[in-house]
Amino acid sequence: MTALEKSPLASENERLILDIVRRHEPIPRAAITAHTNLTQQSVHRLVEALTARGLLCAGSPLKRARGQPSPTIELARQSVHSVGISVNTDAMTLSVADFGCDIVDQETVRGVPSDRRMALTVLAEKLDLILARRGISHENLIGLGFGMSGFFVGDVRLFNAPEPLRDWSLVDLQPELERAFALPVWLENNATTGAIGESLRGVGRWCQTFAYLSFNYGFGGGLVLEGRPYLGFHGNAGEFSVIYDPDEAPRRPALQYLIRMLQDNGIGMGSIEELKQDFDPRWPGVENWLSETMPMLDRLIATLTGVIDPQAIVFGGQLPPKLGQMMIERARVPSQRPHRYGIAPSGPRLVLSEAEGDASAIGAALLPLKFRYFV
Repeated sequence: MTALEKSPLASENERLILDIVRRHEPIPRAAITAHTNLTQQSVHRLVEALTARGLLCAGSPLKRARGQPSPTIELARQSVHSVGISVNTDAMTLSVADFGCDIVDQETVRGVPSDRRMALTVLAEKLDLILARRGISHENLIGLGFGMSGFFVGDVRLFNAPEPLRDWSLVDLQPELERAFALPVWLENNATTGAIGESLRGVGRWCQTFAYLSFNYGFGGGLVLEGRPYLGFHGNAGEFSVIYDPDEAPRRPALQYLIRMLQDNGIGMGSIEELKQDFDPRWPGVENWLSETMPMLDRLIATLTGVIDPQAIVFGGQLPPKLGQMMIERARVPSQRPHRYGIAPSGPRLVLSEAEGDASAIGAALLPLKFRYFV
C-alpha cells in the first residue's frame, strides 16, 4: 500500500489541525482548540483520527508549574515524505522533505540543464540514491513538487522559461515528470515555490501576509495572503516584471544584468550561483547597478504596498545576502513620503529571506505537503 493510499487528502478541518500542530509543536492537546473555531469534542475527534492515520503522534510532555506534565501532540515526521525539484538557469536541486516540513536530504547538480530528458534521468538516479541513503521506500512518497524559472502559458500551464531553459519551455512537463518519477506532480514557478518555502520555513513563522521577491537570472515573485499562497487565475500571480516597459527591462532587478555589468568591469562571473557565493560589495559595477535598479525596485515596493498592504516584503531567490541588505538600506518605502497631516500609513517591513537554504528548492519539496495536508 502506498503513502497516498494510507493517507488520503486531508479534509479542511484536518488540514487546520495539522497546520496548528506544525506551527506550535509540541502543543498540548488541550491548547489546540483555542486556535480554532471548533468545539473541544470536534478537535478531540480530529486529533484521534489523524493519530490513527499515523499523521500525528504523542510528543514529550510539557512540564507545568503545578500538577502533572501536560501531554502534547506532534507531527509524525516519518509518516510520509515528499520530493521537490527546483530548476534554475545554472543548476538543479533535488530535495526530500519529511512530514514535519524539514529537508532530510538534498542534491544539487551544477551547470545549465539544457537537455531536459538527460536532466530528468540524472535527477531520477539522484532520488534513488537519496532514498537508499535515508532508508526511505518509494511507497512512502506522496508526490513531487516542481518549480522552475518562468511564467505559465496555455490552458495546461506550460512554462515559458528563460532562454537557457528553452528545452523545458512550451512542453507539457507534468506527464513527463509523472512517468520519470512515478509520483503525482504539482507544478509552480520557482518564485511561487520560494514564497511557499518562506511561508513554511521562513518569515511565515511570524508573518501571514507577505510578498516574496525572487532575484534570479530573471526577476519575479510570489504572494502569500493570510498564510495561503495566492496563485492567480492563470497561475502567474507574482510576475512582477510585467510592470516594466520593454525599454525598462534591462534596469529591472534581474541578476543577469548585474553579472553583465560586472563582466564589463573586468570581474569574471560565470553564473548566478557563483555570484551568490563570491559576492563582494566593493566590486566595480555594483554601485552602478544599484543606482539603475533601485528606482525600478522602489516602484514595485510602492505598488505592492498600495495593492496588497503586506506585513513584509521578503528579498529572496538567489540574491546574495550582502547585496540584499544593500538594497533594503537604499529602498524608499511609501511611508517615507510626505503625507497629509504629517502622518504616514504603516508600511511593510523589508527583510531578507529567513528560510535556511534555497527557499525555492525547499518550497518545491513542500508543495505536495502544503496542498495535501496544511492550510
